[in-house]
Amino acid sequence: MVRETFGRELQGVQDELLVLGNMVETALIESVAALRRRDLAEARRLISGDSEINRKRFEIENDAMVLIATQQPMAGDLRTLAAILEIVTELERIGDYAKGIARICVMMREKPPLKPVVDVPLMAEKARHMLHLSLDAFVGRNVELARSIPAMDDEVDALYNQVYRDLLAHIMADPHTIDRATYLLWVAHNLERTADRVTNICERVVYAVTGKLEELDSDEWGLESVA
Repeated sequence: MVRETFGRELQGVQDELLVLGNMVETALIESVAALRRRDLAEARRLISGDSEINRKRFEIENDAMVLIATQQPMAGDLRTLAAILEIVTELERIGDYAKGIARICVMMREKPPLKPVVDVPLMAEKARHMLHLSLDAFVGRNVELARSIPAMDDEVDALYNQVYRDLLAHIMADPHTIDRATYLLWVAHNLERTADRVTNICERVVYAVTGKLEELDSDEWGLESVA
């Protein structure tokens, strides 16, 4: 009976982790959509809504710590709870990136973007897809999937480099565009970092299942992408 109760409580924590993941995915996509539409009201709503993401993270952390303290889980269950504590931190940080994009939207106000906002939404969707798959891998304890996801970061890096080169060309042609270029570069950087955070989540999935800590960075040299 005690074991059954623990199992239900652990499942409840994992379910709330998925709720948090959905909140973060939504915030990420909606922040870029607000930027694309120049929707300042929506951007401000997303900035305010970040507090709900933070609250959910702290609730999950508390529930996980209570389980560790009161149930003294062993082996795989303890690794799962340890992974959850790490994953919610990564999710909260991705939520911060979404809030940062919304803030940039507000800072830009009605100013038109320096270039058509095309690559940035594509970056956001690829990063969101990676995030969704990483959480699927965690729920399904799918190590193979977790190990395969970081390779998708190469596509996000390639888009980031393209955005960087395009913006640099604009600045070189007209130095007065540097402010607007910097805004978009910040947005692209937040999305690039989101994909990096997903890689961290994948590493925790592998740890939860196998007990091994592996670096899954697709960059064999361990370097940040160079534009």
